[in-house]
Amino acid sequence: MKRLFPAPWLSLALWLLWLVLNLSVSPGNLLLGAVLGFCAPLMMRKLRPQRIHIRRPGTILRLFLLVGRDVIVSNLQVAWGVLNAGRRPLRSRFIKVPLDLRDANGLAALSMICTVVPGTVWSELALDRSILLLHVWDLDDEAQFIQHFKITYERPLMEIFE
Repeated sequence: MKRLFPAPWLSLALWLLWLVLNLSVSPGNLLLGAVLGFCAPLMMRKLRPQRIHIRRPGTILRLFLLVGRDVIVSNLQVAWGVLNAGRRPLRSRFIKVPLDLRDANGLAALSMICTVVPGTVWSELALDRSILLLHVWDLDDEAQFIQHFKITYERPLMEIFE
């Protein structure tokens, strides 16, 4: 049954969404919505995320608090940098961060963390997942930043997912 309906709740939601968007429960819309609800999850089965195996759930809270702290600190640093942009030139650049994290779910979480923290942009991930190209808005010391990134974000994600 799982092979025929890989995501039954998604199929039902797509079918209902089709009916709501068309504002009609005619036989044609019922059938077309059912076909959409049946075929779409089958065609997108390979895109579904892998099952998550959380190793240390307590680490999630610690990581959440660390990211929250970094979001606040980075917001203040970016605001200060914008206000002082005329006095001091920014030192933004791309850096290559070597990664030990290989789990797809952990890398997805790491990309979200990079998106949330102001001043960092996830730019590219090497095909073998060994190097992350990261744009940093204002960077004093590359080695110190990489060490902070690995200790603060990558290590807890490795504890959670690997």
